[in-house]
Amino acid sequence: MSGATRHASKSSSTGNEEDRRNCWVCFASDEDDRMALWVKPCRCRGTTKWVHQTCLQRWVDEKQQGNAMAPVRCPQCNTEYIIIFPQMGPVVMVMDLIDEFISRSCPFVAAGVVIGSVYWTAVTFGAVTVMQVVGPRQGLAAMEQADPIFLLVGLPTIPLLLIMAKMVRWEEAVLRFLRSSAVRLPLLKHLMPPPPQLVSPAQPYVDTLPLNDPASATRVLCGALLFPTVATLAGKALFESVPSRLQRTLLGAAAFVAVKGALKIYHKHKQLIRLSLRQVLNFDDENAVNIRQRQARENGNSERRENAQ
Repeated sequence: MSGATRHASKSSSTGNEEDRRNCWVCFASDEDDRMALWVKPCRCRGTTKWVHQTCLQRWVDEKQQGNAMAPVRCPQCNTEYIIIFPQMGPVVMVMDLIDEFISRSCPFVAAGVVIGSVYWTAVTFGAVTVMQVVGPRQGLAAMEQADPIFLLVGLPTIPLLLIMAKMVRWEEAVLRFLRSSAVRLPLLKHLMPPPPQLVSPAQPYVDTLPLNDPASATRVLCGALLFPTVATLAGKALFESVPSRLQRTLLGAAAFVAVKGALKIYHKHKQLIRLSLRQVLNFDDENAVNIRQRQARENGNSERRENAQ
């Protein structure tokens, strides 16, 4: 008899705990606010299944972040809340459809504007390059006589081809060939001597160090777009006797590319030699003092140069 009584009291206390409502957002109960509206919007059991309607509305607003149609789920059981809206009439429905259409189409319109701006910028740059290389009058006359479709397709490819040509690292291929041929050709060996410690059958000088440098997008872009101007100036300075402006520009471009490539190959070769001769010293007092003194001298020299300027 006593066991049945304990079982009944236990069931009664369990039922009371189930009936007691606690909001999992603000942690308030029925005793705190008897006028509040309650809702159990998900599959949760126990006290976590209840929540104030106003608290849940605020929590839904935080999760939707301005998008009233975004789905919201319970953070405990991952059940999607059933959210309904009152009917506001056909006018509001049409305005909602228009607003959604505008929101969905704006990214495509913005992408089209950006692509169109880039395209017409490329067309303008191509036309300016043609007049700069050939000459203002000759270039304008040639573009007036050309087919419009050819101009719309051909002019924007000029900056694209310049950028693609700038990305070709022919200097590294030439340097690799010279390094591999320096052992067989005495003249190249004299002009580009390898470090002594790397000339061995077990460790050839050609395969010791990498040649590729990390490419900079801004450097490639600026170098490619400024190349026609530099070629025109080089042609005027070096080949003034050539009557044709196009020939002067082409010769100036060839001279600029050759000189720049030779200097870059020489500089890269010296950088590779410097890297191959690099050493890591033991950390002791003598080396630390020498490094500090050298850094102090370098800092003093840089400060004197800045003061002189």
